[in-house]
Amino acid sequence: MEPFKAHSGLVIPFNRTNVDTDAILPKQYLKMLGKTGYGDFLFDDERYLDSGDVDIPVAGRRLNPEFILNRAPFDRGTILLAGANFGCGSSREHAVWALRDYGVRVVLAPSFGDIFFNNCFNNGLLPVILAQPVIDKLFVLASRPGEFSLNVDLERCEIVHGENVWPFVVEPGRRDNLLGGLDDIARTLALDATILEYEARRRPSEPWIFR
Repeated sequence: MEPFKAHSGLVIPFNRTNVDTDAILPKQYLKMLGKTGYGDFLFDDERYLDSGDVDIPVAGRRLNPEFILNRAPFDRGTILLAGANFGCGSSREHAVWALRDYGVRVVLAPSFGDIFFNNCFNNGLLPVILAQPVIDKLFVLASRPGEFSLNVDLERCEIVHGENVWPFVVEPGRRDNLLGGLDDIARTLALDATILEYEARRRPSEPWIFR
């Protein structure tokens, strides 16, 4: 997993609450294998004017000109600004894969669906919980003409825009995982020597476990 230390990028203001994982990535794309190739299908139902499936070439589909991901400069955005309860609904990890595959590295919201929130940390996507007044302020800034960018610094746990600095909190273990590019499996494998040492000590007293 790619380490996350800091990221600067354009903001995509997606001012909606209760955006569920089926809206982020519709169910027909769960048939795909692997963690990549989902970016073209992010917010598929709204992004295109016609229905899609894994076997329908994206190049032949009609884009919805009103949808934010199809409008400049938001089509180059890498920081998603959202409303409360983002990523609610089903537990599909594919929703996080779609955001990452599209290029989103950070999601800012006042709250998240619990499973989606957990999946983000295992896939190199930083979900940042900010107070509603801060989110409202960011939406105001993002609504002004021109490009709106933020710098999100995980090492300092700060979001910076000009002279504005907004601190945020990330649980230390999850922060360390992102900084080191580790998911839960990689973090366990990093303790391989300790695990082997423990098993070696236990083997003489409980040999039946190791048959």
